[in-house]
Amino acid sequence: MEKATSTSCPSTPRWNVDRPFLTGRFHQETKGTSRLADTKGFSMDVFSHGLERPIGYYNAAVQELIVIDDLLSAMVGIEGRYISIRRVRGQEDHISFQVDASMDLAIQELAKRMFPLCKSYLLIDQFVESRSQFKNGLVNHAFAAALKALLLDYQAMVAQLEHQFRLGRLSIQGLWFYCQPVMGSMQALSIVIQKASANNFTGSSVLNLLQSQAKAMAGDNAVRSLLEKMTQCASNAYLSILERWVYEGVIDDPYGEFFIAENKSLQKESLTQDYDAKYWRQRYSLKEGIPSFLANIAGTILTTGKYLNVMRECGHNVQVPASENYKLMIFGSNHHYLECIKAAYDFASGELLNLIKEKYDLMGKLRSIKHYLLLDQGDFLVHFMDIARDELTKKFDEISVEKLQSLLDLALRTTAAAVDPCHEDLTCCVERFSLLKRLSTLKDLEVRTVSDDNDLAEPLNITGLETFSLSYKVEWPLSIVISRKALAKYQLIFRFLFRCKHVDRQLCGAWQVHQGVRALNMRGTAISRSSLICRSMLKFINSLLHYLTFEVLEPNWHAMHNRLQTAKSIDEVIQYHDLFLDKCLRECLLLLPELLKKVERLQSLCLQYAAATQWLISSSISIPKLEEHSKSSRPSRMLTMTTENASVTDSILKFEREFNAELQSLGPILSNSSQAEPYLTHLAQWILGVGHDQ
Repeated sequence: MEKATSTSCPSTPRWNVDRPFLTGRFHQETKGTSRLADTKGFSMDVFSHGLERPIGYYNAAVQELIVIDDLLSAMVGIEGRYISIRRVRGQEDHISFQVDASMDLAIQELAKRMFPLCKSYLLIDQFVESRSQFKNGLVNHAFAAALKALLLDYQAMVAQLEHQFRLGRLSIQGLWFYCQPVMGSMQALSIVIQKASANNFTGSSVLNLLQSQAKAMAGDNAVRSLLEKMTQCASNAYLSILERWVYEGVIDDPYGEFFIAENKSLQKESLTQDYDAKYWRQRYSLKEGIPSFLANIAGTILTTGKYLNVMRECGHNVQVPASENYKLMIFGSNHHYLECIKAAYDFASGELLNLIKEKYDLMGKLRSIKHYLLLDQGDFLVHFMDIARDELTKKFDEISVEKLQSLLDLALRTTAAAVDPCHEDLTCCVERFSLLKRLSTLKDLEVRTVSDDNDLAEPLNITGLETFSLSYKVEWPLSIVISRKALAKYQLIFRFLFRCKHVDRQLCGAWQVHQGVRALNMRGTAISRSSLICRSMLKFINSLLHYLTFEVLEPNWHAMHNRLQTAKSIDEVIQYHDLFLDKCLRECLLLLPELLKKVERLQSLCLQYAAATQWLISSSISIPKLEEHSKSSRPSRMLTMTTENASVTDSILKFEREFNAELQSLGPILSNSSQAEPYLTHLAQWILGVGHDQ
């Protein structure tokens, strides 16, 4: 049931209540009082002859004439001399008719057959008067107008019957015969209006009631046709609201009857800030009380208007092709209105899709985001990590974001990224939480629960290397597709890739240190053992990076790209883009905390080892000058002596044990998970082979 909004409704003029002569109700009121008392302005002489005696005083033929006259009055809601109308105050649908008890029994029975028709007229007349007020909405106004037109035809029929009665050609059986065709229709309408009045129906509730009643009267063609006609008349006002929505994207609904609600507090600018993207989902939304004939296509109607609104917000003039075939003013069994709505949807969808793809270059923007946030072209990142190393090693609350931004701009201008026109939209930011903690706060990502919450505790002295991220400026209307939520998912993937790249760079530095002493005789020393550990760690991190880039991101990107080429609406574009991001998050282990924690632990060991390598080698090796090395074999002897240092050997062996232990514990988890998550099979094959190469 719908409630019409009263805030925007004009008030019913007082004269509409104070002057009953304008409504016709005064006939009933004056007639009723004239029989009870001497009312000024009316003479009792007119009725005195009949009121002196009960009707039983007359013979049956005269009684029949008197009753026909009273019935003709009762048929238009006016009391007669021997037929009275009784109402219950406050309950307008409780109407009863009483006859003089002395009336001939046969005539009484014939008269009582007519009372349902008289009652139906009174109920319909009351409904027309009450539902014509502003507050009841456009559908009730249209329904009341259709009923009023029907009552005019009915009153014309009563006038014709009265004319026949004055000519002496109408008997009470003839009156019953002539009223038969209209009686079923009037009773069916009275049932509808009683239900509508009892539940205070407005808008689509009235249309649904009329339709359901028409279906219930399928056995009576005349009544069904009348109810269908009433439904069409009542729906004209509703369809005019619908027509403006699907052809202009405008809600012209002064009484709140339409099934689409507009939340004006949500603005399009919120898409770049609101993680839940409420603007696209809640700016326009479906309400309760959808008309049954539109129930199956309500989502299409909502979407059509939303598309038109987006184009209007972009300053793009939308003109639906003008044609009589597009009119929605009538609906029926031919379902022409459904074809009109479908045509409007196809037009709006195609126009908006072309606008976003062509004018705003959606694919170009997505490719640019892929270059930077998915590290498709990472040359700028290498340069940035070199020049921003000192700043990124600070604690996250000590980092200057402005300095990082200037360094990022320098890296972009001095690398291949300078030719990208979108590179100026790239910005840097520093998060307050580590990657694991951030994932735990995003409940909508369906992250698997972690058994021990202590594992999510923030590490001490967290630095910019763990919290650094990139962001991207997205303007309307591309923010519909690349919303704040989508950017947050891109950032999660970037942070994981950035961490892997950082670990890879540090291990490469450690490997270079080992290569610097390669000319020395390292057989049987701790340094040779350290070299093997470094190679294993490098293979682990390179295998992980290869999996992330070539097994996850690239295939999924190409699948999304192909789907976007065939998308037929902006909602399909959003769906395919979100599907790409969700799949990448899942296959990049970001939704599997147990695996992600193991990988984080292995990365931490790699970083600790890389940081300790230079000190270990420099403390255990005295590297001679090149000419000295060529003259004698003294370096070999010096190496053998210094590497006997037990602390150095213990440190290297400790790293080896911890790394191998973590790698071996990762094996069963990967193997078990790959059974439920087939995409992990390749990762297991790559990573589990690391430990077998030592």
